[in-house]
Amino acid sequence: MNCDSIYQLALPGVQQLIPYKAGKPIEELERELGLTNIIKLASNENPLGPSPLALAAIQGTLKDLALYPDGNGFNLKQALSSKFNIDARQITLGNGSNELLELIARTFVSPEHEVVFSQHAFAVYPIVTQAVGAKAVIVPAKQYGYDLDAIRHAISDRTRVVFIANPNNPTGTLLAGNELESFISDLPKTVICVLDEAYFEFIATENQANSFEWLDRYPNLIVTRTFSKAYGLAGLRIGYGCSSAVIADLLNRVRQPFNNNMLALAAAEAALNDHEHLQKTVLNNHQGMAQLLDGFRKLKLDWIPSAGNFVSVDLQQSGEAVYQALLHKGVIVRPVANYEMPNHLRISIGTQTENHIFLDALESILAHV
Repeated sequence: MNCDSIYQLALPGVQQLIPYKAGKPIEELERELGLTNIIKLASNENPLGPSPLALAAIQGTLKDLALYPDGNGFNLKQALSSKFNIDARQITLGNGSNELLELIARTFVSPEHEVVFSQHAFAVYPIVTQAVGAKAVIVPAKQYGYDLDAIRHAISDRTRVVFIANPNNPTGTLLAGNELESFISDLPKTVICVLDEAYFEFIATENQANSFEWLDRYPNLIVTRTFSKAYGLAGLRIGYGCSSAVIADLLNRVRQPFNNNMLALAAAEAALNDHEHLQKTVLNNHQGMAQLLDGFRKLKLDWIPSAGNFVSVDLQQSGEAVYQALLHKGVIVRPVANYEMPNHLRISIGTQTENHIFLDALESILAHV
């Protein structure tokens, strides 16, 4: 049997998948161009790093690495339950919130179903949809954000899941809480609404909607969040979903045992209670966003207003050429042509120094193109 024959054994949806392409690692750029002192503003990571409490928790756990972790994540679930006033039975832990999106698709979606999401929405939504052989229904965006009325009209008898990212990645657009809850309340009871809140902590306090309070009213709602962004634990891959206890039980039936490692569980529990580090992170993000927007104004560039820890800037030309030029200056950002935004680059908020280096590099490049 040759390789072509093996390829044909894969599911049709898998054969046609285009793998998710992550932001370029620093080490890769070092190898390619021989550069040093590279800054990475590509993957919406926390520029302040992990919480000191999380690092201490990791250190304290190292002696137990020969043991399996708690497959149920009891301590972290209890911490989440206490913080958000949610029954621990309503919580599902994931290897990042990305795994939860896959678990939801595997649990509820078959090739006979449709999955609805917006244009410019997170790239994992079409990936998990196609992987299970379902049909993706992509609704045109409205000013780079979700058009909830159009999504309502796109729902059919075959729709099983609707993905809503709030704020959305890579555009940063934000839906108002009352508008979003109204949308969820109107959904057919046979449609699971996945509210992806990976960037929730960066939303201005006055604009934050407590979606966990909706869970008792809407048994078809799942809210996913992550420790990868504001909590600075992207390298440990840990996230969580909150839902009805019935949905959590179903997700846990397909979740792999020990999907969260011991270090991640300990670090997440500690980070959850480090309010000072989270406040510093949010403040740095607020100041850094203002710094980037001021720089874009001086360069006469437009951007998409963002409620996350990143901003997509319109270069008024192909973003790929500018992205490549930035790489040669040791600055990694994120091209978003695969999101149907060929003239934009997505910039993660860094430290004040990193933001300054990026803006200087961008100004230099745009002066010569």
